[in-house]
Amino acid sequence: MSNYLVAMEAAWLVRDVKDIDDAIGVAVSEAGKRLNQQNKEYVEVEVGATPCPACGEPFDSAFIAANTALVGLLLEIDVFNADGEKHAARIAKSEVGGALRDVPLSVIDIVETEEEEDE
Repeated sequence: MSNYLVAMEAAWLVRDVKDIDDAIGVAVSEAGKRLNQQNKEYVEVEVGATPCPACGEPFDSAFIAANTALVGLLLEIDVFNADGEKHAARIAKSEVGGALRDVPLSVIDIVETEEEEDE
């Protein structure tokens, strides 16, 4: 059994916003609030990054049209004692998806982490 850090991307819809910074703030706040209500404070939430198609430089994953924003959030969770990467991904999606119902989630990265040794 191994431990993993699982990174997921979530698509968060924010209505009635006029600028990107407000949309990002609302999306991160709402996601964090829903996770905290389900005792999932250990899930890290931040805005995702999308590479620019022209230059390749990353920029915040947020788009506004008609005062409605789609914000790409990056969610990270540590999964302990999983049988492998696929098992860790299923555990992560189950944990986060249960708190963020109706929010599309996609696993984007899985990294095996070292076990901490007790001294």
